[in-house]
Amino acid sequence: MSKTALVTGASRGIGRGITIALAEAGHDVVVNYARNREAAEEVQAEVTKRGQKAHLVQADIASTDDRQRLVDEAMNAFGRIDLLVNNAGVAPTQRADILEATEESFDRLISTNLKGPYFLTQLVAARMISQGNHDESKPKIVVVSSISAYAASVDRGDYCIAKAGLTMLTQLWATRLAEHGINVYELRPGIIATDMTGGVKAKYDKLIFEQDLTPIKRWGEPEDVGKAVVAIAQDLLPFSTGQVIDIDGGFHLRRL
Repeated sequence: MSKTALVTGASRGIGRGITIALAEAGHDVVVNYARNREAAEEVQAEVTKRGQKAHLVQADIASTDDRQRLVDEAMNAFGRIDLLVNNAGVAPTQRADILEATEESFDRLISTNLKGPYFLTQLVAARMISQGNHDESKPKIVVVSSISAYAASVDRGDYCIAKAGLTMLTQLWATRLAEHGINVYELRPGIIATDMTGGVKAKYDKLIFEQDLTPIKRWGEPEDVGKAVVAIAQDLLPFSTGQVIDIDGGFHLRRL
């Protein structure tokens, strides 16, 4: 029997890469998207092409009602959730120095990138506990953060704070859910080729290929993150929880 994954922000970028990788590994997927149904339908087709089922759910994870509906629809479609991937997130509408940043931007980033995953995890964890746990299907939760969790960018302060909050979110849920056999992991992607980074491609090309930003001299791809999620989904890290997994080409290394 196929396991079921719920992936937020699954229609594009990293979420798309994760969803397709999970389908290739034999998972049915709840494909959550906020606005772009056409992109979500393309992902659905990719999942179906790989012999798995995909159920589309439009929901804004910043909304209490939408989060509840997302979980309800996932359960109605598949009867259980074996893996939650908290991936959905937004970039600042406009990069602004923290001396000039607005509360409106801060509230938007925190609501979507931190509050949403925190309370969606609460809802899904309750379902995971109630549906039972056995050796063949130990539920897991993945939180996709960023190198911005610890690398300060003063023109994206709200984004960095939200991502840093995901680190503690992971530790809290890992601690609370361990007694129920539910492991929780934080993935920290580095510079990944997505729509979100498309506008700063020239900047990062220079940093990666000319200024030695990362030991591995290439852009990351959504598939790189997808492979890490598959490893977790397949229970290849059974004695780890609360663990940070860097997917950043070695950006996190301190070098002389």
